Amino acid sequence: MTAEELNELIEQEVEANKLFVHSINVCVAAGCLSSHADQTLDALKKEVKAKGLDKEIKVKGVGCMGLCAAGPLVEIRDASNAAQVMYQGVQGEHAEQVVASAGKQSVQSLVCDTSIPFFAKQVKIVLENCGLIDPERIEEYIVAEGYRALQKCLQELAPTKVVEEVTKSGLRGRGGAGFPTGLKWATVAKAQNKQKYVICNADEGDPGAFMDRSVLESDPHRVLEGMAIAAYATGANRGYIYCRAEYPLAVKRLKNAIKQAERVGILGQGIMGTTFNFTVEVRLGAGAFVCGEETALIHSIEGKRGTPRPRPPFPAQSGLWGCPTLINNVETFANIPPILRKGGAWFASIGTEKSKGTKVFALAGRVSNTGLVEVPMGMKLREIVFSLGGGIPDGKKFKAVQTGGPSGGCIPEQFLDMEVDYDSIAKVGSIMGSGGMIIMDETSCMVDVAKFFMEFCKSESCGKCVPCRVGTSQMYDILCKVTDGTATPEEIAMLEELCDLLKSTSLCGLGMTAPNPVLTTMKYFRNEYDAHIQGKKCPAGVCKIKAAQEVLV
Repeated sequence: MTAEELNELIEQEVEANKLFVHSINVCVAAGCLSSHADQTLDALKKEVKAKGLDKEIKVKGVGCMGLCAAGPLVEIRDASNAAQVMYQGVQGEHAEQVVASAGKQSVQSLVCDTSIPFFAKQVKIVLENCGLIDPERIEEYIVAEGYRALQKCLQELAPTKVVEEVTKSGLRGRGGAGFPTGLKWATVAKAQNKQKYVICNADEGDPGAFMDRSVLESDPHRVLEGMAIAAYATGANRGYIYCRAEYPLAVKRLKNAIKQAERVGILGQGIMGTTFNFTVEVRLGAGAFVCGEETALIHSIEGKRGTPRPRPPFPAQSGLWGCPTLINNVETFANIPPILRKGGAWFASIGTEKSKGTKVFALAGRVSNTGLVEVPMGMKLREIVFSLGGGIPDGKKFKAVQTGGPSGGCIPEQFLDMEVDYDSIAKVGSIMGSGGMIIMDETSCMVDVAKFFMEFCKSESCGKCVPCRVGTSQMYDILCKVTDGTATPEEIAMLEELCDLLKSTSLCGLGMTAPNPVLTTMKYFRNEYDAHIQGKKCPAGVCKIKAAQEVLV
């Protein structure tokens, strides 16, 4: 597809949309689909057709609107695409009321207040198209400035200039470690091999995390564009998206997006009339958490068992089939198109000194507004939980927030006023991770929480290295003793030693970070450990403490 053909496609789509006075957007991401949004969409389409309004009102499925707790979400927009009203909890039975309200009086019983902080305080870069475009139509992505960044790179910028722009942006990898993206790209670009690869890590395995899934379901072309720009900048010509098989909707929309991009010449050979070639394939993961680690992921793509290997060499030097390989996660690639469209300096102006841009978080657990938010780096944790998140339901008291999945730590109330960025979170013993935030209230037992995550790490350990394979099992056994009231002070000392051992000697990030939930709960909630061991009581009333006679038996 040439620049002229791209512009022609945009004009055709714009002209087609001018026919409609209103559009009714229905969220068809996984969260709302679980509340039967597909039935809502069908009912609205039937109602519009039955009323003879199908030439005036366009009904379409769109990506995630964010507030999953209120789904299915439906939004009515006018001819200029300006939002008129958002409805929550819309079922098929409401179709007649919703259609009749287009451009008229809203259905007050269904109105979702979009002036609340959950919506008003977000700054959307990664999620800018979510809830606005149909994820299954490349035309809508292109009209929303899609593939313009790729076009700019191919026509105006040398590969080295693209890398410089990404470096200037200060973007850090959103997969968890926060490694500078520009530095990783530069390393792959400098490699002399003829064959190089680009891999998108979509193996999102953290409990309570759904950021990458939502982006793939809502805006798959955005990720493909980011990968294509990365391939051009680093000299790669083949790409792989490694997505877990438990995300069937994301996989379906990704494959559909790849076919569409190939059909119009945006992927494949001679992209946009240039000599640049880039093809993308989707590879499915079988659900092993350890395959989120880049070397284990590479082994899995190669058809081998997904186990990590020592580094160096790093994948940027020797990765997929021994070739230089660039690996970034979904959110990292989704940041690339706007960075190239608006410039690295623009992106660097958002966030903090060492953590630039925005971050997408999945709010889950004991919080009123469960869902997806995107906020500038540096926003206070209190604001995320109590302002955007709406606070703790049922009048309960906040206890902790767990960030970074099983590899993260539990952050107590005393740090609610800290800025949320890579360095601040690391200082209190946790990690940013991919962006999961699980909020806990006073009904949570922190020892039980640590045990839950340790059981997860134990079962997901690949078993390749002894510290992780044996250490996680021993730590889990001790935590079981704590929760049933049979642990001794000596075993708590052993637990602390095991934490240090795993962090120091494990082969990969899974084992190195597995102690984080234990370390943070022991540091900030030591009184709960003591209550289980010395007082034979669970303060939250969660754990079943064994009676003295049971212990003797």
